[in-house]
Amino acid sequence: MRRQPSIFGSAPASALWATMDGGFGQVGCVYTAQGFEYDWNGVIIGPDLVYRDGKLVTIRKASKDPALSRNVTDEQADRLIRNTYKVLLTRGLAGTIIYAVDEETREFLAELIQPNGQP
Repeated sequence: MRRQPSIFGSAPASALWATMDGGFGQVGCVYTAQGFEYDWNGVIIGPDLVYRDGKLVTIRKASKDPALSRNVTDEQADRLIRNTYKVLLTRGLAGTIIYAVDEETREFLAELIQPNGQP
């Protein structure tokens, strides 16, 4: 099988990152990760899921997912955003590294890992 040239240098086309050499270290999305498991996984929690007032809340306007531009209710958008992160966060077999772009969300996640600041 002849490999098509990629706009990403030596990396395969994005639809093949999970299955071909050169895909390691590439940034994908739920659509490129769904259905695959990896030894190690990294997830960036964007501004569409943040920790506020003691709970995780979704911010529909902050999402870049094209599925949310369709005619979906706010409740459906909330479910889609949460499900996206559920899929992404469950791909790592050995572990998952998480980074949140929002500072308050990062602090909340750090507390989950180290309760009360204890190592």
